[in-house]
Amino acid sequence: MTLVRYQNPLPTMFERFFNNELVNWGRDNFSETDTTLPSVNIKETTDAFEVEVAAPGFDKSDFNIELDNNLLTISSEKKVENEVKEGEKITRQEFSYQSFKRSFTLPEIVEGDKITAKYENGILSLTIPKKDEAKPKPVKQIKVK
Repeated sequence: MTLVRYQNPLPTMFERFFNNELVNWGRDNFSETDTTLPSVNIKETTDAFEVEVAAPGFDKSDFNIELDNNLLTISSEKKVENEVKEGEKITRQEFSYQSFKRSFTLPEIVEGDKITAKYENGILSLTIPKKDEAKPKPVKQIKVK
């Protein structure tokens, strides 16, 4: 029995926006140290895309967010400092807040120069506003003459 993956011949704008995530999941979701990358939630509203990155244990200053043409890259480099006091030794260490890098190809319908970001309670939130022409228009009544 062969498993066939369904592929929509007419992908939605949302699917095209994030298709690089699905195709390269195995390669792109592990860092060089074999730790998993932070999980990401992506929501679409009528006015914007909202991206949430689960990144507990970081500081605001640890993040680097860049937009190069239509490629949005979120990265962080966290130095792990193993401070061992005299008379103490680490027998097990599972905290591994390390560097990561995630990239997303943005559609042409967003306003890249108006992207905002905030970090609160371990969640990095980005708001990517849509251009006015991409927002839904209200229904217009046309009178017959």
